Amino acid sequence: MLTLLYTRLARYLFTGDAIGAMKKYSNDTVHSVMHRAESVYRNFGTNMNIEKKVGSGDAKDVICHTVEKLNADALVMGSHGYGFFKRTLLGSVSDHCAKHVKCPVVIVKNPKQN
Repeated sequence: MLTLLYTRLARYLFTGDAIGAMKKYSNDTVHSVMHRAESVYRNFGTNMNIEKKVGSGDAKDVICHTVEKLNADALVMGSHGYGFFKRTLLGSVSDHCAKHVKCPVVIVKNPKQN
């Protein structure tokens, strides 16, 4: 009985550590992306009001809900540039958002590499 309890406790502690590590990795990634985005729009020297929001859940639903909640004037988002088959299997977040939000959507693609 004690061995079984110890095994379950060890599994629980490991699971907590793994979840904590994944949350830290996610937060670090979000902050890195936000920092890069800030440096891009600062270089243009425009007088735009930029709001940054971080959410969790299905990306397409979180983005559409946040745009509606903020009553945004425009949504600018990136595209992975997946081909037809990957886009069909995975779905396209940018395509979904372009069809469901009420404001203009600008989808920015990566330039093709030579």
